[in-house]
Amino acid sequence: MDEQQIRSVVLGFPGVGADRLDSVSVRDGLVQVALRVERAEAARFEAVRAGLEGALSQLTGVRNATVVLTAQRAAEPAPPPGSASAAPSLLANVGAIIAVASGKGGVGKSTVAVNLAAALAQTGLRVGLLDADIYGPSLPRMLGHQGKPAMEGNRLVPMQAWGLHAISIGHVVDEETAMVWRGPMVLNALMQLMGQVAWPALDVMVIDLPPGTGDIQLTLAQRVKLTGAVVVSTPQDIALADARRGVAMFRQVRVPILGIVENMSFFACPHCGERSEIFGHGGARAEAARIGVPFLGEVPLLLTIRETSDAGTPVVVSAPESEAARAFKAVAAAVSAQISAAPVQAGPRIVIE
Repeated sequence: MDEQQIRSVVLGFPGVGADRLDSVSVRDGLVQVALRVERAEAARFEAVRAGLEGALSQLTGVRNATVVLTAQRAAEPAPPPGSASAAPSLLANVGAIIAVASGKGGVGKSTVAVNLAAALAQTGLRVGLLDADIYGPSLPRMLGHQGKPAMEGNRLVPMQAWGLHAISIGHVVDEETAMVWRGPMVLNALMQLMGQVAWPALDVMVIDLPPGTGDIQLTLAQRVKLTGAVVVSTPQDIALADARRGVAMFRQVRVPILGIVENMSFFACPHCGERSEIFGHGGARAEAARIGVPFLGEVPLLLTIRETSDAGTPVVVSAPESEAARAFKAVAAAVSAQISAAPVQAGPRIVIE
């Protein structure tokens, strides 16, 4: 199974012509295909996308196949500096921007993002935390925030807690409000959280992404110069399969992978200390080695992590000497090392129009 075989299958699939094929990526049995589709055609092409993904998955040697629908436009020349049409870059006053992602929900991604940000802040860095999960914002509760953010002119002022500057759609809507929004509204909210917030100069921005590989992930990769992505997974095979899709998506849009974190790596009984590997153990480390990305560390499944998250006091600040805090600090140290070594991001090939 090689790229030419994949191209032959794609071009022979009903509804897909040579003008639709944007790119093909094949690596270690992981296949990612991008089809060029205008926004107005997206709903009609969803059945084609799903059918092609199924057909590719049946090929010998294919471990996972992902098909994405993209819109592509020619690059526009940059306006002269200081001209009226020159728009400021989003998060331009941030040194390093880290996306924390997961292929599926329920793996503790937000817990990792919050404690990673807090651990980085403890090293003396100026750290921001942006909750990009518009449908399921969890940042206000996990940071213990109450009330609404202040305004500075027409911009929101980030909330502060535990050495972090943070913002979430949950800071401006009630906790029990259901975000029944279509895609364009969600993307507009994301743009506002990045561009209409009075972010101070920061060394690091941690962005907690929603699970999966959808519009928010692709839009962020296109609009922001990401330093890299941290992918969170639990050890079992079903979670790792989704993590692979996340890695493939970031590679497709040319975002460096800083590494993989194995969350809920094992359970330690608080009474007897016995260790139980409920979801297996070591799967993320093995997967990182297999696909050639760094392994950033493992975080145990401990009661104190859940309790401190619910209480709005991240474990790295409320119990800094605990086993859980040491695990998150080790992950933060590994991420810092990867940030220092991360290459400058090339302009992404895929854009959302």
